[in-house]
Amino acid sequence: MSYPNIKGIRYHYKSVSVDHLDDLQEDFDRLNRIGVLSNHKTYRYYLSNKEFVIPETLPDAKSLIILATSTKMMYANFHLNGKVFNIMIPPPYYDDGLTLEDLDGLVLNVIIKKPGYDIVKARNQLHLKILAVRSGLGRYGRNNICYIDGMGSFFSLHAFYTNYKMEHDSWHDLKMIDQCENCIYCIKNCPTNAIRGEPFVIDAGKCLSLYNEIDGEFPKWMDMNVHNALMGCMKCQYFCPGNREEIKKAGRFEDVSEEETKMLLNGDFNDPLISSLSSKIKMFDPSDGLRFLPRLKRNLEVLIK
Repeated sequence: MSYPNIKGIRYHYKSVSVDHLDDLQEDFDRLNRIGVLSNHKTYRYYLSNKEFVIPETLPDAKSLIILATSTKMMYANFHLNGKVFNIMIPPPYYDDGLTLEDLDGLVLNVIIKKPGYDIVKARNQLHLKILAVRSGLGRYGRNNICYIDGMGSFFSLHAFYTNYKMEHDSWHDLKMIDQCENCIYCIKNCPTNAIRGEPFVIDAGKCLSLYNEIDGEFPKWMDMNVHNALMGCMKCQYFCPGNREEIKKAGRFEDVSEEETKMLLNGDFNDPLISSLSSKIKMFDPSDGLRFLPRLKRNLEVLIK
């Protein structure tokens, strides 16, 4: 189901019974058993806490609500030595302004609409992409990314347990979007050959996004010319037919000045720079700036070079 907007942001949702938690866990475990999940250390760390179980804080949970909020592709101009570098900042690498209170209010007051029931937001333990596709909220692309009608792949996923028994138990087979049937654009354009086609799950250990999201040097096998966004990678999504309309809705952040760009590239991570960049590109909280900015510095360097 969908509604026009909340605070100017479009959203869609579906609900499934918690009776499907074992089925969701089996979907995940099967991929592990057949050996298609990468053994990359960081990727395995991401997966290590994924489990589909009823939370201890809501033992009488009856339904799971999976919610998608629309997020735009964004750009920011970085000024350096008299030149302007137009840099992509893809969703969901920036703060879209929605708070937990906003989401709680939406679920309780607009979706459930009945007083006296509780919700618990699922944290990192759920594999939200599998849940979204199994619920029918979205479908897979050939690039193993989830797509939602009217949003493409530009959205953030949120899941809530509730002790209210939702009217609809929306359970679906795993499906691929129609545009993928006769299209292999993403396979041909993946800069690191992470999209294999067969098996369907990508080789996450080769995915550019995995490496520019974490600290450290890029691997020696990676061509530095493949970088295309300040965080993540848009090679399989930017020209994807499933995103044709969403790309047109791109927005823009405030420009990063010449002085700010030089300070970032020089590693001068002082409080004014942290505060300014946090307010302009909205990619990190000021309290997290010293940890996050070295990553941003490294990524911007390769984009400018």
